[in-house]
Amino acid sequence: MLHAIFDVAAWCAAGAAMWWLSRVRGLQFPKQSFELSYIAALMFGAGLGAYLFGTLNLWFSGQSGIARSVEGALAGGIFAIELYKWRAGITLRTGARFALPLAVGIAVGRLGCYFAGLDDFTYGTPTTLPWGHDFGDGIHRHPVQIYESLAMAAFAVFYVLAVLNRNSFIVTNGFYLALAFTGCSASSGSFSSPTAR
Repeated sequence: MLHAIFDVAAWCAAGAAMWWLSRVRGLQFPKQSFELSYIAALMFGAGLGAYLFGTLNLWFSGQSGIARSVEGALAGGIFAIELYKWRAGITLRTGARFALPLAVGIAVGRLGCYFAGLDDFTYGTPTTLPWGHDFGDGIHRHPVQIYESLAMAAFAVFYVLAVLNRNSFIVTNGFYLALAFTGCSASSGSFSSPTAR
């Protein structure tokens, strides 16, 4: 239940970030990224990727059930949009407006993974470090969810400062930078369990 609350909070935070960029700061983004067909392709690809990658990851780890994956959602969304753009003959970059919402959404959403504990299968490997967390099985583990949440929050601050300082390079390439940042923060293999994500 708590995880679901954070999922909703993540979507709301991402929406607020998008509103701030477009309405408050008045940034102009490619009009194609606002079209309903574009958004539909994005939502379908992200949803399919999230459940496909998450469930396969769970099954390959010897667990049964249905799961979601942030990385799967990103991969599915990107694939769907690139296919959509190819079919529609769109050659310009359309992802810039999603950089801050992505970072904020992950920063909030990963807290839900942390509070979900072992049932979420996103816990870290055992550690003797003082900030290791016992998720209920008596083993202190790296709180990788908090690591990623803090990393994406830091990127969000970096991006907001770039927006306030009118740094067009960061704003234009923000989505690619956000992807690189979340990839680095999520791929700390030495801290993540084999069944994580």
